[in-house]
Amino acid sequence: MSIHAPLILDIEGTSLNADDRRRLAHPLTGGMILFGRNWQSRAQLSDLCAEVKSIRPDLLIAVDHEGGRVQRFRTDGFTHLPPMRALGELWAQDAQGQPGSGVLKACEAATSAGFVLGSELRACGVDFSFTPVLDLDHGESGVIGDRAFARDPRVVSLLARSLMHGLLQAGMGNCGKHFPGHGAVKADSHVALPVDKRGLKTILADDAQPYRWLGSVLTAVMPAHVIYSKVDSRPAGFSPRWLQDILRRQLGFQGVVFTDDLSMAAARQMDGRTLSYAQAVITALEAGCDMALLCNRSTVNGGTELDEVLDALAEAQLKGHWMPSEISEERRLNLLPRSPARPWDELVRSSDYMQALDRLP
Repeated sequence: MSIHAPLILDIEGTSLNADDRRRLAHPLTGGMILFGRNWQSRAQLSDLCAEVKSIRPDLLIAVDHEGGRVQRFRTDGFTHLPPMRALGELWAQDAQGQPGSGVLKACEAATSAGFVLGSELRACGVDFSFTPVLDLDHGESGVIGDRAFARDPRVVSLLARSLMHGLLQAGMGNCGKHFPGHGAVKADSHVALPVDKRGLKTILADDAQPYRWLGSVLTAVMPAHVIYSKVDSRPAGFSPRWLQDILRRQLGFQGVVFTDDLSMAAARQMDGRTLSYAQAVITALEAGCDMALLCNRSTVNGGTELDEVLDALAEAQLKGHWMPSEISEERRLNLLPRSPARPWDELVRSSDYMQALDRLP
C-alpha cells in the first residue's frame, strides 16, 4: 500500500458520483480541488465536503480562493474579498500628518482578509486555499495583474506574512505562488509556456526574495509554469535545479511543493515535447514536487484521463519507476487543520469576525 498520496483531483459537479467516490478512495489520491462548478450554496458545499471526509478523513479539500477575480465562492454569505493589489495600494496611503499609517492599516487589512477567507472556507468544510500570490507586479503579466500585492518584494513579503497570520488564526495553512516568480513574463501559462530570460542572481535578488524572507512561515509553495532559460531549460515545476537545489537547499524550504495545474496548456511542455498527464505527474514528483494537481479533467470523457494517471502511477510504483515518499506524505498531512472549525452561524456572530470585516479595504 502506498505511503504517499500525491494526487489532487477534481470532480465534475456539486455532488459526488460513483466515479468520484472511487477515485477519491484510491490510495494514491491525497486531496480534491474545488471549482465554481462545484458550488451551489453553503449548505451544498458543506454536505459535499462532509461526504468527501466520510470516504477518506485524511483527504485535503482545497480551492483557489485568493480574493479579487480568483474567488470560487461569492454568494450565499461569502465575503467578496478585495484583490491583493488593493492591500498594496492601502500600504502607500498615509493619513494626513501620520506617516506610516497606511502600512499599519494595510497589514491589519491583510490579516483580516486572511482570517475571513480561512474562517469562511473552514466553516463549510474546506481545508486549504492556494494563497497568497507572492509574484511581484512588474506590470508585464496579465494573468497575475492585480492578484499581486505590489512591485516591491519587501511590501509583498510583509503583506503576505500578515495575510498568512490571518489564515493561521482561522486554522488554515498557506501556499506561496508562483515560485520563483511569474510577474515578469507576459505570456499566460494557461495557454502558452512563458520564458523568463533573466539570470539567477537577478531573480534571487528580486522575485524570489519573498520565499527567502517567508521561509519560516510558508507551509506550501507552488512553482510557476515558466522556463527561466538562463537557469534551466525545464519549467520550474519540472526542475530539480529550482526545486531541490534552490528552493529546498539554498532557501531552506521544508513544506509541501505543489505543482500548478498539470492540465494547463503549458504545464506538460518539457525539452521540446508534450508529456502525457501520467508522464507529467511522475516527472514533477521526481523533480521534487510532493503533490500534483490535475484539474478540470473529470469533465472530459467521464474523467478517463484521471483513471489513466492513477493506473500509470500505481504501475510505476509497482515496477519501481516511481518511489513513494514518506516525507512528502508527512508534509501533506501537516496541511490538514488541527483545530475544529467554527460553524457558520457562530462565526458570523463572533466579534473577531465582525471586526475583521470592518478592517477590509
